[in-house]
Amino acid sequence: MGSQTERVHASTVQHKQETNTFALLALAISAFGIGTTEFVPVGLLSAIAGDLSISITLAGLLISSYAVGDPVLTALTNKMNRKSLLMALMVIFILGNSMAAFSTSFGLLLTARIVTAFSHGIFFSIGSTIAASLVPEHKRASAIAFMFTGLTVATVTGVPLGTFIGQTFGWRATFGGVALLGVIGIIASALLVPKNLEEAPSAKFKEQMRILKNEKIVLAFIITALGYGGTFVAFTYLAPLLEKVTGFNPSFVSVILLIYGVAVAIGNTVGGKVSNQNPLKALFWMLVLQSIVLLIMTFTIPFKAIGLVVIFLMGLFAFMNVPALQILVVNLAEKYIPSAVNVASALNIAAFNVGIAIGSFVGGVVVDSMGLIHTPWIGALMVAGAVLLTSILTKLEK
Repeated sequence: MGSQTERVHASTVQHKQETNTFALLALAISAFGIGTTEFVPVGLLSAIAGDLSISITLAGLLISSYAVGDPVLTALTNKMNRKSLLMALMVIFILGNSMAAFSTSFGLLLTARIVTAFSHGIFFSIGSTIAASLVPEHKRASAIAFMFTGLTVATVTGVPLGTFIGQTFGWRATFGGVALLGVIGIIASALLVPKNLEEAPSAKFKEQMRILKNEKIVLAFIITALGYGGTFVAFTYLAPLLEKVTGFNPSFVSVILLIYGVAVAIGNTVGGKVSNQNPLKALFWMLVLQSIVLLIMTFTIPFKAIGLVVIFLMGLFAFMNVPALQILVVNLAEKYIPSAVNVASALNIAAFNVGIAIGSFVGGVVVDSMGLIHTPWIGALMVAGAVLLTSILTKLEK
């Protein structure tokens, strides 16, 4: 009798684990589409700028404008069923990319990017908390990293493939293809994400805003913006850097983006594993290494062989800190304001996006005033600021 009960229990546990794995897979599939549309303009800046008769710096707004955080929308949708919310977000994603595919002016394309951005912030904030709730506590950073695998795979395959499609069939075809990815994502969510997801306790709007009064959580947001965003000072203008400074043929840029993407995928996986036990400690050393790599890149980017090695290292550390940054905020919110974890997660995703916006904007200013070659070391300064703040937060937590 006892052994039969044990078998039933084991079977139930195994079924739950399989269901949770499929749910994480659905999140990763949607993250793939969202990640592709977020970063694909990096490889298409020159093509879009030429077609719409605008400057490279103005075209860079297509990346910074996408970095729109949605903490207010997350607060407003706090009581909405999370599966229903995921489905609605993918509908917005499909509409935004379809609009981009038919854009005939820079203004319309910019509007399409902003519409698409509304799906981004909430998706990754809700997705992070869902992923964390599907696994035991000691595996949460790894679960978040698995969801973000979709984002990293997008960087490995989606961005270079989108760049190739854009160079071959025109940049509008790329956004049309991304809209189709959204269709696949919504089907995956419908089939694989369970309806009875564990819902985080809802909080009143006033209680949610307590997050902004907690100095440790706010400090974590700033670390996210600087630590993640610093890379984008250089990454936003990576294609022009490779073409004009390193001297690579534009057709080879998609291959280099593929190499960069492989590094990102490796970094994200490693980052999830090393951040499970002590995200703050892991984060400190990842940011230190990223700052050093960006500084070195300034001196190596004019040389093809060593330049590629450093670009690979930049990709390795660019996303390695993502699981640590996200689980850090989730842990801090659960410790100090447990009823507002979803909003804290959303604010941190907004911080990622603010970092991208700041990095892209600063990169544009540097390109116009100093030149492409100076973008990496300026990015290194941003990341160094995050290193300093991480050490301060570590002392506060002790």
